[in-house]
Amino acid sequence: MTVTGDVSTPTPRLGGSATRWRAVLFAAVATCAACGIVYELALLTLSTSLHGGGVTAMSLIVAGYVAALGVGALLVKPVLHRAGPVFIAVEIALAIVGGLSAAALYVAFAFIGGSLWVLAIGTALIGGLVGAEVPLLMTLLQRGRVAADTDTGRVLANLNAADYLGALIGGLLWPFLLLPQLGMIRGAAATGIINVVAAAVVALFLLRRIVSGRELAAALIALAAALALLVTLLAGADGIQTSTRQRLYGDPIVAYRQSAYQEIVVTRRGADTRLYLDGGLQFSTRDEYRYTESLVYPALADGPRSVLVLGGGDGLAARELLRHNAIENIVQVELDPAVIDVARSTLRDANAGALDDPRVHVVIHDAMTWLRDRPDGVPVGGFDAVIVDLPDPDTPALGRLYSVEFYALISGVLAPDGLVSVQAGSPFSTPDAYWRTVSSIRAAGYAVTPYHVHVPTFGDWGFVLARRGATAPTPTVPAGAPPLRYLDQRALDAATVFGGDTASRELEPSTLDHPRVVDDVRRGYR
Repeated sequence: MTVTGDVSTPTPRLGGSATRWRAVLFAAVATCAACGIVYELALLTLSTSLHGGGVTAMSLIVAGYVAALGVGALLVKPVLHRAGPVFIAVEIALAIVGGLSAAALYVAFAFIGGSLWVLAIGTALIGGLVGAEVPLLMTLLQRGRVAADTDTGRVLANLNAADYLGALIGGLLWPFLLLPQLGMIRGAAATGIINVVAAAVVALFLLRRIVSGRELAAALIALAAALALLVTLLAGADGIQTSTRQRLYGDPIVAYRQSAYQEIVVTRRGADTRLYLDGGLQFSTRDEYRYTESLVYPALADGPRSVLVLGGGDGLAARELLRHNAIENIVQVELDPAVIDVARSTLRDANAGALDDPRVHVVIHDAMTWLRDRPDGVPVGGFDAVIVDLPDPDTPALGRLYSVEFYALISGVLAPDGLVSVQAGSPFSTPDAYWRTVSSIRAAGYAVTPYHVHVPTFGDWGFVLARRGATAPTPTVPAGAPPLRYLDQRALDAATVFGGDTASRELEPSTLDHPRVVDDVRRGYR
């Protein structure tokens, strides 16, 4: 008879098969741990895509998950005497809840307009079920023998090692394989299938020794039903994604990509093509020329020959630069290769095939890392102009690219008299974020000139023109500029004037240590 915790049930001794029995169970532990971490990463990823994520939200989700682990371990104590069947039931529930969680979150967001409650419930259920696994598995490992204290410690150490190793494997599989290859919904469903298979292995090779034939048959039938449900979800995931995704966008979707970094959607209605990244509108071909001309041409006032573009993966900035005949070399640094692929295909008409021009050299790299490493692509003496066309800093990862340190790194690749133009958000809708960016650029050693224009799709939109030194540059349409649809010198002169509701604010700069600009954006729109 074995006595472990609440267990007091006679069980057969496993004899010479004990080592193999434990090895299979440890493999199941690692697999189940990998599945558990994948489920949570899937929820975190989709939450970031749908709601913007953020340190506070992610911290609450992770803390809630860890707390649920403890609750699950406590709740399972009364049923440890039925460890085998209960373990199978827990794995079936975990596979179904985890496998369906991403689909449920996505559908709730698309059809109800809010999915935070789905995220909270999913996190609590997954954490509780994962927390129940270890006590059940420890009980199963102790079945059929009376362990000495030291042997119990070794068993627990092995169990924890398998659990943590599985979590590591799951943590690597999600960003490098499951998410980029299958997407969030199919990736979670595929993980659920793996979870069911691992539970089936435990049932077939282990539980048949300690449960009745009827209980084993019931467990296998339940596992088969869960497997059928998840396979059906996996097969129908594309249809679910297409119907729910289309509901989120007013115009027909003509291209979709889920990259390792973000969800990329292109819509088109008539002549209006729009690009969305993680649900946020990046441009509309109805009026993007106002934004693009205002960002690019003020930085070309001194007739540059070499230009660095940080971000701008849609190719619109490169398109305008190529229209300026004096420019000989453009280096485009973009993090996400999927954005470049979409720009070269679906968005080719919008950017006039700019990224395939021999004068444009596309570098797939993180902008801050690229600047820090000072690569060979930097011309002697530095770039004559730098265009910073990055997404709004609504996450800590993007907040790095609006920090004093980032702008200081730009000065390291900029020619002594070179100009920098930065898209900086809306001085009307998010004034703190806009003026914080102005302060951060100034704190990095630049003299700055803020300016703003009206872009109908976005509203009032702001930029910063900067140059190292003490004399602020005057925004000027360069001599020899091609015919422009919006920008002329009169419009540019007016752009430097701010009214009372967009007046300058003196704010502390945003730094790597204190990314204030992220908090500014997260406070919402005025």
